[in-house]
Amino acid sequence: MTQAGQGLDWPALMRVGLHGLGLAPDVFWALTPVELQLMLGTSAQEKPMLRDGLAALMAAYPDREKGQDDG
Repeated sequence: MTQAGQGLDWPALMRVGLHGLGLAPDVFWALTPVELQLMLGTSAQEKPMLRDGLAALMAAYPDREKGQDDG
């Protein structure tokens, strides 16, 4: 919906909301951008970390024994 450093593409969002989703104008304009994203099935959130991602993170940052200088 957005490109880095640019605002929202309102004409495209209106086409999708009014024509694609069949929303009435007052319903479209009452939505927040996040609500519209959810309705479109897109999300800015990253996907959850799965087992492989956790394993890679644990390998990169292994636990260490608490030492005298660790507080």
